[in-house]
Amino acid sequence: MRFALRQSVIFSFKENLLKGRPATVTPLPAISGHLRVLEIRMSDMSIYENLTQLGTSTGLPEDPERAVLEKVPNPQAGTGYMVRFVAPEFTSLCPITGAPDFAHLVIDYVPKDFLVESKSLKLFLGSFRNHGAFHEDCTISIAKRLVDLLQPDWLRIGGYWYPRGGIPIDVFYQTGTAPEGVWIPDQGVPPYRGRG
Repeated sequence: MRFALRQSVIFSFKENLLKGRPATVTPLPAISGHLRVLEIRMSDMSIYENLTQLGTSTGLPEDPERAVLEKVPNPQAGTGYMVRFVAPEFTSLCPITGAPDFAHLVIDYVPKDFLVESKSLKLFLGSFRNHGAFHEDCTISIAKRLVDLLQPDWLRIGGYWYPRGGIPIDVFYQTGTAPEGVWIPDQGVPPYRGRG
């Protein structure tokens, strides 16, 4: 009973969001003291109106060039903060042998006017699954595509690749010096150690 009620509320909220209408969920009375839905008001949904992938069934793009990265206006523009995306199961292909390559990617950026929409980023990263490129090319291409889209105050990417031919390759890129006054934590990924 509780699950169905929650699903109904979430569906109604999502339906309004996708249609660009203000989405309001009014508080519901507690059922046996266990369930209370808090009021959610989003009066201006216009920042989401141009998204084409969020909330729809979207297949994985065939390759990164065909992937559509989307952005939304930063609702906290003017505030210095960092956003982190971690893709611990990133995959691509060796361009020579076609063998799979695996990486742990950490993408950090300080937004300016725009944020990357996370579903489009997930699909973009997934599009590398059947894409042949060296570790360096994959890592730097991802960074440059995000920089071109977002024009952030700062961006860095750490590509922590698992061994190929017995040698792990780590690739790092950043756009410049990190902005002062913004907390930039370490990426927290130790060097590859194997089983030792």
